[in-house]
Amino acid sequence: MAEQEEKLERAVGAKSIETLDFRIGAFGAAVPLLFFVVWAITTSVLQLSSEIGLVLGAVIGLTLGMLFCKSRWADYAQGLFDGLAQPIGVIAMVAWFYAGMFAQVLQVGGLVEGLVWTGIATGVTGGLFTAVTFLLAAVFSTAVGTGYGTTVAFCTLMFPAGVATGADPVLLFAAILAGAVFGDNLAPVSDTTIVSATTQNADVPGVVRSRFKYAIAAAIPSAVLFAVFGGGGGSAVPGVSTANAVEDVSPGGLIMLLPFLLVLLLALSGQHLITSLTWGIVSAIPLVVISGLGSFSDIIRFNPEADAVVEGALVDGITGYVNMAILILLIVAAAYLMRLGGTMQAITNGLVRWIKHSVRRAELSMWGIVALLNSSITINTAAEIAAAPFVRDIGEKYGIHRYRRANLLDAVTSALGYIFPWGAPVLLGWSTIQTMQEQYSWLPVVEPTAVFPFVFQGWFLVLIMLFAAITGWGRRYEGKNGEELRERPSK
Repeated sequence: MAEQEEKLERAVGAKSIETLDFRIGAFGAAVPLLFFVVWAITTSVLQLSSEIGLVLGAVIGLTLGMLFCKSRWADYAQGLFDGLAQPIGVIAMVAWFYAGMFAQVLQVGGLVEGLVWTGIATGVTGGLFTAVTFLLAAVFSTAVGTGYGTTVAFCTLMFPAGVATGADPVLLFAAILAGAVFGDNLAPVSDTTIVSATTQNADVPGVVRSRFKYAIAAAIPSAVLFAVFGGGGGSAVPGVSTANAVEDVSPGGLIMLLPFLLVLLLALSGQHLITSLTWGIVSAIPLVVISGLGSFSDIIRFNPEADAVVEGALVDGITGYVNMAILILLIVAAAYLMRLGGTMQAITNGLVRWIKHSVRRAELSMWGIVALLNSSITINTAAEIAAAPFVRDIGEKYGIHRYRRANLLDAVTSALGYIFPWGAPVLLGWSTIQTMQEQYSWLPVVEPTAVFPFVFQGWFLVLIMLFAAITGWGRRYEGKNGEELRERPSK
């Protein structure tokens, strides 16, 4: 009878696995994640990277890990399922769906066009236009929490307008990416903000408040550099006027700043992120319809002739994150298998031997791990998920506050994801500009290899966090009740 109950527990997954043994020791447990990293780098270099392709790489990696497992394959499978069920991945996934729906509703309401109109109406050109683009992209990405969406929207609208008014194409593209970095790092509804907070057991509002100084410290010199060097050094494109480039832009969409501000206020006041986003969606939909900026069918509609049947902004907001959600769950599972196999403990022990009793070395180790994984994995959220357990384990051992850990994790992640030529958002912007060239034949295409040195917000964030780790600027320690302490408490 006991044997039958044990079989039943295994069949339904009721009995969790505590440890797994792998061939070649702890390194064998890292095979799923290592394969995924190699796969991600290879597909990126060959310009074959896609979210669904990365999902396939993660699945193959997890399958290879089974071959290295000395424990029973049934136990490996149960460990995999336990990893898939980790709250970290599920929480992030649901939050993305809500954030995606909110972002799409704001775009239907024309918030991007309203922000573009604001910049154009001031009459700015050249380098000043580039700087304004950076600031507007930063505001928009902070509002909607999606750097990818910001990259697409601004490459579609601001890039042609900027080139037409004398902005340098390379610096203008870099300004769009830099603005996306700002919001990805700071927005309460950003996927990287959510992941960095939840993986370090921190609350989102507290994390956002604590990292504001780092984001602003990077944004101020970035805006200055874009203003100084962002001009094309010549006249606007012959025969092309700003009005022609942005003929469909109007200020009406600025009214969508109201639900955006509502979400920010609710999130920063301590409301749950899902609650804040729900109120944002609920307030934005009638605002779109009543103001005439869009119809209810733009929000949601049923089309029996379409493959998806259900269409509209709400559906687009969810489908835009489906592949990413699956990928994140698989990476969380791969990281969990590393924990079961002792890989993380072995790496942590090795770092601790180097760190010894130095908190500075502990933070430098966290900075290095995050930078390494983000240099390898093309999607920043995926890299953040992979690095998060190391940051948490090392940070907790040395009493570093959860806000500080989340900031070290997120700033480097948000930055490097928009810098490297093989990064997904860089390739996304490049592809968008190519598409826009079909409409504007005079529009130059900026190659990813040309733009990466000028994503100033990203580079400054990386250097600022390195400076913070070395000097201790902004360092706080964990108190007994989770409070921030300036001095490390004695044990």
